[in-house]
Amino acid sequence: MNSTSAPADAPAPGAWEELVTAALLGTERRTPPGSAPGREAPVALLDAAAVETVRRRAGLRPGRAARRPEPAAPDPRPPLPAAAARRLAMLLADRPGTGGGGRRGTAPDLMELLPQWLAATNDRGFAAPPEVLPALLDAARGRTDLRPAALTFAGPRAVWLARLNPDWRFALRATPGGGAALPHSEDTDRIQQLWQEGLFAERVALLGAIRAREPAAARELLTTTWATERAEDRLMFLDSLRTGLAAADEPFLEQALSDRSRNVRATAAELLSALPGSALAARMAVRAGACVAVDHTGDAPTLAVEAPHECDASMERDGVVSKAPAGRGERSWWFGQLVEAAPLATWSARLGGRTPREIVALPVADDWQGELHAAWCRAAVRQRDAGWARALLGAPAAPEAGGPGAVSLAERAKLLGTLGSAERAEWVAGFISAHGLSEAFQLLGVCAVPWDEPLGRAVVDALNIARDAGSYPWSFSGVMGLAERCLAPSEASRLDGLLAVPDEPEDASPGAGGYWAEAFQRLVTTLRLRAAMAEELGA
Repeated sequence: MNSTSAPADAPAPGAWEELVTAALLGTERRTPPGSAPGREAPVALLDAAAVETVRRRAGLRPGRAARRPEPAAPDPRPPLPAAAARRLAMLLADRPGTGGGGRRGTAPDLMELLPQWLAATNDRGFAAPPEVLPALLDAARGRTDLRPAALTFAGPRAVWLARLNPDWRFALRATPGGGAALPHSEDTDRIQQLWQEGLFAERVALLGAIRAREPAAARELLTTTWATERAEDRLMFLDSLRTGLAAADEPFLEQALSDRSRNVRATAAELLSALPGSALAARMAVRAGACVAVDHTGDAPTLAVEAPHECDASMERDGVVSKAPAGRGERSWWFGQLVEAAPLATWSARLGGRTPREIVALPVADDWQGELHAAWCRAAVRQRDAGWARALLGAPAAPEAGGPGAVSLAERAKLLGTLGSAERAEWVAGFISAHGLSEAFQLLGVCAVPWDEPLGRAVVDALNIARDAGSYPWSFSGVMGLAERCLAPSEASRLDGLLAVPDEPEDASPGAGGYWAEAFQRLVTTLRLRAAMAEELGA
């Protein structure tokens, strides 16, 4: 600033904006306020800007002191062991590489182990160290799959921090009631007040919490305001009845079949069809049974299908969608919905006392097999019927990898979800032994972690066979990544013989042997790291 400048007078209104305009246009086109045009104009502009800057900074009135935030709620859980806390800091500090297309090397992908670490820690009930919470919330902000476990581990401090940092607001949305404490079940006045006056998120959280404890009380609470709720809110509230769904919910759901909203009617019908003893299920059984019969006129019994010719008002009320999607025939569309909603237990009586396996094995006339079996698959998943799921899955070593009834890998994965974890793992192990890994990725995703020994052995053996055959190695990277996270750590010792670079067949992909050795080395390193992580948590 020019030391000979006279003391500045009070600025004219808009002086700063005038200076900014002169700077943007240039002093040759716009003379700065209070100066003459010419060679000195740029210097005058800078002097005036310096004076105005000091004036603007010094002229600010101090703001009123903000109220100190209330301390975070105490976390009664035991502290994390020191070794595990150091491990968490390493997991959170790891960042995946930005380069694409290259090899991963032999180092474990620590960020991919974070979900498993969080699950194990939450099982043991440890509290998160306060100093790691910012990094943990940043990681959960970027990965939605981490959020439930991360917020459980972070505890009440996550909500406290989220109120102070807008970047972490997802913690408020993901926490029941936005972090507000829900009333106890005995506090009926507070429950009624929150239900009548609370925000939508608070009401959803309240209804879900009561439904988990007292299903009947939650249903009764919902009935008090059902007629005045918005359609989109009714749909969300109705979805909460999936928890603890029972025959006692049938009268309310039957009433919802007459709702003004088509989506609400469809959800009510879906819930009723999951109750095999409901009146809707009985109506659907009659409709679906009229469409399927055993034809004995040929050399062998055959299932004959006569799809409905219309979708009447009563079918629509019971949740049948009349308009078929593009590319689907109306009759097959209606037929699939009827079979899907009919109780599976009715088919044995309808089809001559046959078992599910015998029914699925029957040939179906006129190319209706795919539609009929696909609808039975959906029904088995909806009704959680393991007997029908086994029949539709068939033997894992069957020549046709799709099984007798499933129409896709996704369908088979859903059917496997109805079985117990041990049976599920055994079936997938048999499938891999018979068909290899090329179609097994989705099936592996529904198996419990860590994989049971037969399944882990089947995966490792299949990878070894692919390596020895000189297969293109990068096509197995997804399964190898799953193995790093899902194989039991005790399997590491069995893999030592696979770490050497194998001899490559003449028709093998160039460099495949080195890649396979590198991938198995990373797998062994990761398994041993997971074993160390479990030991640090006291497992």
